[in-house]
Amino acid sequence: MLSKRPRLFYGWLIVFVSAVGLFLGAPLVVFSFSVFFKSLVVDFHASRAAVSFAFSLFNTVGALWIPGTGMLIDRFGAKRVILVSTVLYALVLCSALWVGSSLWQLYLFFSVLGVAMASGPAPVPYGVVISHWFDRHRGLALGLSITGIGIGSILVPMMARHLIGLFGWRMAFAIFGGAVLLLPLPVVASLLQNDPSQRGLQPDGDEKEQVSELLRQEKEGLSWHEIWHSPTFWIMICIFSLAGAGVHGAILHMAAIFTDRGVTAHRAVLATSLVGIGAIAGRVGSGYLLDHLFAPRVAILFYGATAVGLGILAAGSTGNAALMAALLVGLGMGAEVETMGYMISRYFGLHAFGTAYGHAFGAYMLAGSMGVLVMGAGYDRFHSYTVPLACFCGAMTLTLVLLSCLGPYRYGAAPEMRESMEPMNIASGA
Repeated sequence: MLSKRPRLFYGWLIVFVSAVGLFLGAPLVVFSFSVFFKSLVVDFHASRAAVSFAFSLFNTVGALWIPGTGMLIDRFGAKRVILVSTVLYALVLCSALWVGSSLWQLYLFFSVLGVAMASGPAPVPYGVVISHWFDRHRGLALGLSITGIGIGSILVPMMARHLIGLFGWRMAFAIFGGAVLLLPLPVVASLLQNDPSQRGLQPDGDEKEQVSELLRQEKEGLSWHEIWHSPTFWIMICIFSLAGAGVHGAILHMAAIFTDRGVTAHRAVLATSLVGIGAIAGRVGSGYLLDHLFAPRVAILFYGATAVGLGILAAGSTGNAALMAALLVGLGMGAEVETMGYMISRYFGLHAFGTAYGHAFGAYMLAGSMGVLVMGAGYDRFHSYTVPLACFCGAMTLTLVLLSCLGPYRYGAAPEMRESMEPMNIASGA
């Protein structure tokens, strides 16, 4: 009997929609911040630490808000939360035109931007959608969806640099706000679906009778109370926090790191774009490997590459070695978000996935904000980025140790994979 399933599983269209929705989120505010950075320092007549604090506020407010976002997603569905927040995000970007010359206005702008982005064009809400649409191919689907951030990380900094040169930083933000309303918002509104059941489908496009008992149990998963009291969850929080601090600190100051060493502005933007290329490679590569290898081992591979990149930058390298370091830092940035979502879903299931992912991502963002602030303060104290870069290299190395302490999956896609990991059960606790 011929199958009535469509040739292309609708879930892959969801992956594309997610990538479109993420394109003007982190690439604009996170990856392009270093492009805006010196313009902000000059315009506000402020120190680098003072301007870095604006991004720290963005990350801190977003980090505090995003656990609530996860709870809203678990209650009302991701699509509704994404649409409302994306509209707010666009309007806040447009409001940059009314930001005055006082630092408190810059801080207010970035604080409200943190709330809007955390619930809209951010990995958590889209990661929840992808995790419901895919099981066996979840890692690859998460990686491909977040390539929207990677592609944006290559293109958006270059567009931002061009717009800032023509119109100034305020108009540049406003133009991007208009682009959000015209491009990703209509696509997400018309095509995004929370769950395959809304189209009469099953995860991965399987026939109904092929859906396993394992997947049913995963959708039930652990309660938020059980997750909160799991040692494994807190080990993950430490891992993501250390990684977030190191990667955000380096990436947000990447252009400044290069220009301070006598490199041209064009080459500094190239370094930022290489971070984006590394992020794409990290997302697709780690996403594919997550479906075939034990997730903590995949994270060790990519986080190890980031530690090497930070070490090269701390050594004061310039030229091609420094560009390679930027690429390696991007690899870690690319792997962080989907390994986070993937591991949380495999260790705790999907029942309270939005809440757990929101808290983990919030800790990651909060640590990232501190990392950016430490980089700026470190430069102001030592007149160089060497010391903070060396510290973050050590922090990334510590994450490799913590990753080796994670036990087997509780909700693996294949029982044989979980069984093969039993000898590694050091700190499961879930």
